[in-house]
Amino acid sequence: MADARIIVLEGDETGQELLEQSIRVLDPGVTQVDVELEHYDLSLENRRSTNNDVVHSAARAMHEAGYGIKAATITPEGKDDVGSPNRILREEIDGKVIIRTGRRIPGVTPIAGVHYPISVVRMAVGDAYGAKQWRDDEEGDEVAYRTERISRSVCRAVAEYSFRTATKIHGRVYGGPKWTVSPVYEGMLKEELDDASERHPEVPYQPVLIDATYAGLVSGAADAPLVIPALNRDGDCLSDFVLPLFGSIAGAESVLLSFDDEYETCVVMSEAPHGTAPALLGKNIANPMGMIMAGAAVLHYIGQAGNRAADLASRAIYESVLEATATGVRTPDLGGHATTSEFTDEVISRTRTKIDIWTSLGSTV
Repeated sequence: MADARIIVLEGDETGQELLEQSIRVLDPGVTQVDVELEHYDLSLENRRSTNNDVVHSAARAMHEAGYGIKAATITPEGKDDVGSPNRILREEIDGKVIIRTGRRIPGVTPIAGVHYPISVVRMAVGDAYGAKQWRDDEEGDEVAYRTERISRSVCRAVAEYSFRTATKIHGRVYGGPKWTVSPVYEGMLKEELDDASERHPEVPYQPVLIDATYAGLVSGAADAPLVIPALNRDGDCLSDFVLPLFGSIAGAESVLLSFDDEYETCVVMSEAPHGTAPALLGKNIANPMGMIMAGAAVLHYIGQAGNRAADLASRAIYESVLEATATGVRTPDLGGHATTSEFTDEVISRTRTKIDIWTSLGSTV
């Protein structure tokens, strides 16, 4: 029997190509972890042909298995088209938090002197996404409206997970929403952050309005590991700002989490934080770091459930990715000359070696 079942959500264009590189690294011959991979085709063509039934089936399977890894997918623009599979997946597994952590990439000079890890913990659902929208004519002008909503339970999950993450990385909780302008709506997240701070008095807490948060990130506030809690829309924008500070948006993984009543993880879905990059399709030059780390993240959570081999493999993959860049094996976006497959080859070789050595030493990391 396999150690774990991972739902593989296939995607579009370069997203699918990079997923295939990640799957190469997850091979049991590399990791020594026997995982069962169950594939679902979430390409735009198949979502259209099944009227999104494949997305709902994948969500049910992931809810049952507890683990998923997803390729980037195309979200069509038409309002009558199939829309975003991410929204369906997040809602059906009751995902509450998305965490993306920018970290220094060895051999790559970060922007604005940022060296410590920065984790953006954002709402996974609600806010501007899925909001009801409409337009009216008012006194000869066209006016657009949008009705957004957030819930207390999601605010609490973001706040609690932010403080727990800060405890793990010995960092501080920094930032927040624009609660002064929107005390009823955005103030709900601020209230939960304040309450979480009282539950975790050991964690430094520095609430800062979202606009000042952006300014602080490039003017010295990131002088220690940071955890930034955010609304859904703010967090989406913020993570796309934070990750390139370290060299590339493809340099880290994105993890969607659902929780039980004690905020222990129930379902994990990992992916790269970037899109399908159609301009890079078929060129074998896209950076696979984010997707490879997405696989490592899944193994980490399998390890947290008691599988020590998975935890060992997760650490080996993370270290191998960063060691590869440190020794000059980098794709063009990081100033290197390695192809996508060459970078993955290097990670596989280093991962195999690490696990072999650690196992021979009786390490349980």
